[in-house]
Amino acid sequence: MNTFGERFRLTTFGESHGEGIGGVIDGMPSGIKIDLELLKEHMQKRKGGLNRYSTQRKEEDEVQILSGVFEGFSTGTPIGFFIKNSQNKSSDYENIKDIFRPSHADFTYFHKYGIRDYRGGGRASARESVARVAGGAFASMLLKEFNIQIQGGIYSIGDIEAKKIDYSYAPKSEIFSLDKEVESLQKDLIEKIRKSHNSIGGSVLIRACNLPIGLGEPLYHKLDGAIGEAFMGLNGVKGVEIGLGTKSAQTDGKTYNDTMDKNGFLSNNSGGILGGISNGEEILIKVHFKPTPSIFLEQNTQNIKGESCICNIKGRHDPCIAIRGSIVCQSMLAIILADMLLLNTSSTLENLKKIYG
Repeated sequence: MNTFGERFRLTTFGESHGEGIGGVIDGMPSGIKIDLELLKEHMQKRKGGLNRYSTQRKEEDEVQILSGVFEGFSTGTPIGFFIKNSQNKSSDYENIKDIFRPSHADFTYFHKYGIRDYRGGGRASARESVARVAGGAFASMLLKEFNIQIQGGIYSIGDIEAKKIDYSYAPKSEIFSLDKEVESLQKDLIEKIRKSHNSIGGSVLIRACNLPIGLGEPLYHKLDGAIGEAFMGLNGVKGVEIGLGTKSAQTDGKTYNDTMDKNGFLSNNSGGILGGISNGEEILIKVHFKPTPSIFLEQNTQNIKGESCICNIKGRHDPCIAIRGSIVCQSMLAIILADMLLLNTSSTLENLKKIYG
């Protein structure tokens, strides 16, 4: 499936080493101001080649809006966009065209579809996420109308974790670190790994603020369920936690429960979601990325004939995919919340009367 969402729907197309990556957004209400600077800012955060901590593939990532926008506002019709690939070097993959790269989707795609598109992973490449970031930027323009804000950054690189979370610092950091006190240690680890031709995993922490109570559609389209599905669908993601996350299993009920008084909730272990519905508190999500599977070290593998062989990868790859994954996660959360916001418009008779009365 290449489409995500119920009311706010993003469909993406294109391959890593094809002509480009594009998308179509259905469900954007008319009259939303299209903030091109916000779109450019989001795309800039995902760009490679800006420093030594990410891939040296330097794409311009300029978004060409094809439809759905007139005189700076959404028209209510599908928003089509396209992002050209200008730095696709398929020659980097000639030596592995009949070889499966360890921990890549090459193996499963070949056995599922019977075709070996060796050019950088095709649809399985993280290059596809550029369309998600563009889609998330448009979703953020809708959320902006309701003062809903999404922030995030790097929580950990390897085992070096943030101690003091500062969401305002992350945009100033080259690696979007949430803690300026440990940023240099995180950078040193990435640099050490990069020089050894290896890669390292990392975790991203995301939050959404100023949400209304009531976003989420039980039982089979819960807010936390949609978050889990969307984030686990991102390339390289191997774990998603909401609120206290996995530590919930080590906690007793009295400690875990988010008690209340007349002023509201006294804690937020649930991460802003109860029964699959937002409760008005901050939504807190931690996303865990595996190490980039493309490493420049000899590895044992198998070819398309099932024979043992050696894999030597070339090309331009991120030493830590979590870094650029930070903005991708924020973008996906924006799409989810925009979708849930639109789904919620007809959940009560009062809302229906406001719309149609």
